[in-house]
Amino acid sequence: MERKLPIGVQDFGSLRRDGFIYVDKTEYIYKLVHTGHQYFLSRPRRFGKSLLLSTLRAYWEGKKELFSGLMIDQLEQDNPNAWTSHPVFLFDFNGVNYLKQNAFEEKLSSQLKELEERYLGGQRGGDTLTERFRTVLRRAYEQTGHRCVVLVDESDKPLLDAAGHPELQEHNEVVFKTFFSVLKSCDEYIEFVLMTGVTKSYKPCSELNHLNDISLNKKYAAICGITHEELKQYFSPEIERLANRQSTTIEECMHKLQECYDGYHFSAYGERVYNPFDLLKTFYEERFGSYWFETGKPASLAKRLKEISFDVRMLSDQTLYVSGSMLIGCTGANTDLITLLYQNGYLSIVDYDARGPMYTLSFPNQEVKHGFLESMGSMYL
Repeated sequence: MERKLPIGVQDFGSLRRDGFIYVDKTEYIYKLVHTGHQYFLSRPRRFGKSLLLSTLRAYWEGKKELFSGLMIDQLEQDNPNAWTSHPVFLFDFNGVNYLKQNAFEEKLSSQLKELEERYLGGQRGGDTLTERFRTVLRRAYEQTGHRCVVLVDESDKPLLDAAGHPELQEHNEVVFKTFFSVLKSCDEYIEFVLMTGVTKSYKPCSELNHLNDISLNKKYAAICGITHEELKQYFSPEIERLANRQSTTIEECMHKLQECYDGYHFSAYGERVYNPFDLLKTFYEERFGSYWFETGKPASLAKRLKEISFDVRMLSDQTLYVSGSMLIGCTGANTDLITLLYQNGYLSIVDYDARGPMYTLSFPNQEVKHGFLESMGSMYL
């Protein structure tokens, strides 16, 4: 009987209750909640950011039964304060076109309304979005006796959607910074924060400079994605089935998987990871394909490379050198093109020189290399 592959499943509770394969990442959850307070994490699309936030939500809501048999269940067994239920505020910015006037404010208002129904009896907590956020945080803390947890999914989408519209992008950036500045001013009511995005949605000097950016941290290099050991541990039946369908050996099949979908480094010294969406689709379809690349071709980025007469050979010959500050650059009208290519998953770290310090970037694998160069062929030839 074929096992259930969690393609498109982003809810941790559904994944666990419905018997989908789960690659145990709860050791990272334990590290996050026990060694820090407020974080930011950047990862490319379809790398598991939403599932990570859903897992954190289940943890902070005290749903211990969902974690039975997982690593964190063992790690927390001697902690008397584990599995205490906290108020969890999840802000999800998916599913909205932020080119529409005031779309960002409307999205924030609708999510605040749900929280006000829960903690304020439906009453508005103030005249502005910031006042309402601050009020509902305080009331949730007072009602439950526990500090709040704030999780933000796709935090950069309101800014990325507005790219090419400078006034709207600046407006959305002001709304974002003003609203989430509450995270700093209301620290007494907040237990934990994790904000995710493809790019960083705030500038280091802004009201959110207290967030600990772990995007390049070695300890969290494999928090999203699938390592080589995890691939062998969790997907042996799927690898064997794929090898049989392709009329090849398991060793040759593993080599092909590595060549096509491995190669993502999110730290100078951390583990490399496979693209999880590619692996799941390959196992489901029982054939190799450009599954991740086809879900979001980089037409606009390729066009910008052509406009600046960029030597595309640098993308694959390991002569592209950048500083760490470029890799964690912020969303904005002047965001460096190489920064966007890295953050969107079209480039990865292949080498690091600590004397610089400088990172060497290149295509992570054959899927991205062939897909990207093919998409640029009609522009250059």
